[in-house]
Amino acid sequence: MKLQQLRFVREVVRSGFNVSIAAETLHTAQPGVSNQIQLLEQELGVQIFERKGKRLTGLTRPGQVIVEMIERMLRESENIKRAGEEFSGEGSGALSIATTHTQARYALPPVIKRFTERFPAVRLDIHQGNPTQVSEMAVAGVVDVAIATEAIDLFPQLVMLPCYEWNRCVIAPPGHPILKEQPLGLEAVAQYPIVTYDFAFAGRSKINKAFEANGLQPNVVLTAIDSDVIKTYVELGLGIGVLAKMAFDPERDRNLRMLDAAHLFEPSTTRIGIRRGAYLRGYVYTFIELFAPHLDRTAVAAAMAES
Repeated sequence: MKLQQLRFVREVVRSGFNVSIAAETLHTAQPGVSNQIQLLEQELGVQIFERKGKRLTGLTRPGQVIVEMIERMLRESENIKRAGEEFSGEGSGALSIATTHTQARYALPPVIKRFTERFPAVRLDIHQGNPTQVSEMAVAGVVDVAIATEAIDLFPQLVMLPCYEWNRCVIAPPGHPILKEQPLGLEAVAQYPIVTYDFAFAGRSKINKAFEANGLQPNVVLTAIDSDVIKTYVELGLGIGVLAKMAFDPERDRNLRMLDAAHLFEPSTTRIGIRRGAYLRGYVYTFIELFAPHLDRTAVAAAMAES
């Protein structure tokens, strides 16, 4: 039994039982993947995969148990490698983060600056996507941590660490009638075309819930995954914007005005997700604490231990 064979099995499962895609992901040839899987099955004396002709269609009952064990073994092998790196190259290495545009653009920059000043030899990789995508990256071990608001708590494979709460604002060009609304109400917001986040992003469900609870139907004319795109189209007069308050900067957004809308919507919680059983290098704990000061190493380690 070889680790390479176990990796082949795991990637075939992740690829929806498509050996060609698995081989491409692993940068190897399809016949080699198929051959190594067959050798492993012969060694174990059971079939891991169900087959229809030469095509793999699913997992056998023993295969389901074996794949769970393979996942654990490969996680531990990765943890062993990280533990070795921890002691052989203290203060150097790589940190991979998956997050959404709003977090990468507005919440992370000061944290990244402090982190790189403290760990100049650590390479940083930031992957962007919607909350489901960044969570899936953490589950697959592609990144060390996922940072998002929506969806991340729907993945039981991740240890979920609440970081901070945030809410929304309404933006409009100078002189727009909504800026005269004091206090701002949902009825007033619903009177105008709205530009806001895509359904998968940044607490969009909280926005929908607030309108529905008040029997209102918002006129959403454009959705985007990017706060800056929302602001661009509001500047063009397409509608008023509803976005994360952290994404509005009075200095940079001089062509817009902002009304606090925290009283209109439920707050959202940004969370960090870490794959259960993962080994965290020391600088990962430091990064988490820089992002959320209440999550010191003791708190994170306790949360990981409970998982």
